[in-house]
Amino acid sequence: MTTKNLLVELFVEELPPKALRKLGDAFAGVLADQLKSQGLATDESAVTAYASPRRLAAHISHVWLKAADKAVQQKLMPASVGLDAAGHATPALLKKLQALGADVSDPAAAVAALKRAPDGKAEALFYDSLVTGATLDTGLQKALEEAIAKLPIPKVMSYQLETDCALPGWTSVNFVRPAHGLVALHGNAVVPVKVLGLKAGNLTRGHRFEAAVDPVLLQDADSYAQALSRDGAVIASFADRKAEIARQLAAAAARIGGGVRAIEDDALLDEVTALVERPNVLVCEFEKEFLGVPQECLILTMKANQKYFPLLDAAGKLTNQFLVVSNISPSDASAVIGGNERVVRPRLADAKFFFDQDRKKTLASRVAGLDKVVYHNKLGSQGERVERVRTIASAIGLQLGGDALAQQADQAALLAKTDLVTDMVGEFPELQGIMGRYYALNDGLSTDVADAIEDHYKPRFAGDALPRNLTGAVVALADKLETLVGMFGIGNLPTGDKDPFALRRHALGVIRMLVEKDLPLELGALVAGAAPAFGDKITDASAALTEFIYDRLAGALREQGYSAQEVEAVLALRPQRLGDVAKRLAAVRAFAALPEAPALAAANKRIGNILKKALEVDPHVSEVLLQEPAEIALYTAMKAVLPQANAQFDAGDLAASLQTLAALRTPVDAFFDSVMVNAEALDLRLNRQGLLKSLHDAMNRVADLSRLAA
Repeated sequence: MTTKNLLVELFVEELPPKALRKLGDAFAGVLADQLKSQGLATDESAVTAYASPRRLAAHISHVWLKAADKAVQQKLMPASVGLDAAGHATPALLKKLQALGADVSDPAAAVAALKRAPDGKAEALFYDSLVTGATLDTGLQKALEEAIAKLPIPKVMSYQLETDCALPGWTSVNFVRPAHGLVALHGNAVVPVKVLGLKAGNLTRGHRFEAAVDPVLLQDADSYAQALSRDGAVIASFADRKAEIARQLAAAAARIGGGVRAIEDDALLDEVTALVERPNVLVCEFEKEFLGVPQECLILTMKANQKYFPLLDAAGKLTNQFLVVSNISPSDASAVIGGNERVVRPRLADAKFFFDQDRKKTLASRVAGLDKVVYHNKLGSQGERVERVRTIASAIGLQLGGDALAQQADQAALLAKTDLVTDMVGEFPELQGIMGRYYALNDGLSTDVADAIEDHYKPRFAGDALPRNLTGAVVALADKLETLVGMFGIGNLPTGDKDPFALRRHALGVIRMLVEKDLPLELGALVAGAAPAFGDKITDASAALTEFIYDRLAGALREQGYSAQEVEAVLALRPQRLGDVAKRLAAVRAFAALPEAPALAAANKRIGNILKKALEVDPHVSEVLLQEPAEIALYTAMKAVLPQANAQFDAGDLAASLQTLAALRTPVDAFFDSVMVNAEALDLRLNRQGLLKSLHDAMNRVADLSRLAA
């Protein structure tokens, strides 16, 4: 029996555009997986997903009409239960065999057909049977029902279908959108499956207005995409349609010339791809007077509300032209162009109105309005929050740059949230911070303060830029610390995948600023110093929050390619200057590559265990009490090596410091081979513990080397 290719299409009303790509991939993926699990398709079967605004489809190669029969061995029961003392079948065994469809008319023959094999400590009976392979009709029916059940549907609709039976009536159907057609072709043969009240056929529908033929006849599974393109004016593949839109966008920008390019936005491109069946990119424009409005406002309203692609010039400035992806291709596109230009004009006029109105009031005059904006029922208003951020920012600024930086940070923190009560941000919340910067410059504030107002939200996501100046970094740190300390202080912690206040993201933002800007701030003091700003509103959870930040740091470092051992070794010491962590990791990696490293790491672990049992140990060593040659040799080597290693550490050459310590391997090994640390004489025992304590302290200044032990 040969295989043929399979095509399944579900034709529906317009699907939710932001979910279309996932729906298409899920539909094809589950369908293929189900067919493979039933033996109707193989791992070599190629799966092609199709998704357009009105269809979900899958093309699967090498699908069998019937799956191969499969030999199955099934454990029945222990032999002691299935057979009596004479070796005859017990009633329990006969009943089990009967339930499996075996012939038990001759019990002796039925027993003879069974296999006996050890199963643990006892012997068990096994029954061999041949399971008939699934047919494509039944297998595809099951696979299709499973694929529909597992679709990641954002919101289910309920609709009515007339029943297809002798008694007239209606039945309710639940699906993402009303379904109107089903195609199932194995080669050129229709597979008789039913789903959502629909029977499979070989007819589908093309473009609403531009299809050359309606309905579109599909000759076989392999002609699906070509037939839809030729007769239905539809590009069925999501990927092909997206590539065609990108090509047309670039071509349209090139025709305009002057280095003009369409704005890059993959999410917008995906959404537009999900809105059109046959894209046609057109060039439109708006009045130049609107360019006086900040370009972020115009770009956002065109992208978010109209799904247009704004055009930027070679310098990255917005032009008064934009691109529209139309779903129709008339011979004269002037009406389509004019319609889109009329639609966008009121949107831009609204943005201009908001901008003009907002500039009539200074940001300083809006501070009082924040008292009316609720931040959190346990933490008060945005106005109260601003005061806390000011307190934290001033303290950080004073530490990093004295009074001048503290004053700038305080001013920026005071005004950072005021754009939340402007008309523009009320309409477009995504512009918070951005509009604050424009309004600050309009008020005559310094560029440093204006930039800090915008940048205090940064980094907003993984890979986002950091604040561009120190004032911005101070306010951003204060803002994130206020959120973290406040939420931890009221017990509002992230759980599992739920993190409504983005505390993980805030923690990573704090880490990135401390590390990448190498700020001379100690993490523990930074966190603890923010808590007093809350007064009695919170319980001080500084210790838990600090551990949370170290956990985020550990995860981030592992994602950067550091091993778990390297990360644990460095973070076990809880380094307070996070800017030093990268240097410590590099030093540990270099040390771990040395031939002496495994032995020294193991010795370090052993020393740590000894000292842990000894509780408090004084690192003082009396040369008079050194008796054994090995302990004298170790002490002598330490006197030669440790000053050099400590000097290198203090100079910031961490890698050299660890490499210098590698010279102690031989005397350390000799010490443990021939010296009894816990000697009976108290003075000897304490002296030897002190020697090990001195060594342990010196070896673990960069990292806890015991974490490198296997």
